[in-house]
Amino acid sequence: MTRGAPIPDTVTLHVPFRVVKRGGRKEMQLPEGATQPRRADSTLVKALARAFRWKKMLDSGECATIAELAEREGIAPSYMTRVLRLTLLSPDIVVAILDGKQGPDVTLTRLLEPFTAHWCDQADSFL
Repeated sequence: MTRGAPIPDTVTLHVPFRVVKRGGRKEMQLPEGATQPRRADSTLVKALARAFRWKKMLDSGECATIAELAEREGIAPSYMTRVLRLTLLSPDIVVAILDGKQGPDVTLTRLLEPFTAHWCDQADSFL
């Protein structure tokens, strides 16, 4: 527009994107090649926080067993065990998740599946 041109009543803006489901919620995804800022996945961050909190409670002796802690928290011991495994993730992966820089396929469901405890091998799967 130039200085003397009238301002239109309506401006149409076309932004190419698609809506995808990720971790049970919908996200906008820009086309290939377009950069989009990543935000930390709050579901993953919350799971990591729980895992490290529960580990601290077990290590400090606040709760003697996973079963006792699970009862206290009101969740199934099997679920607690799977979440506690997140404390075995390499520090690089934990930082990537907190910064929102984990791989696009990294979801809580995937992280709760069994994974190798070797940090070097984890990077190929989650970064």
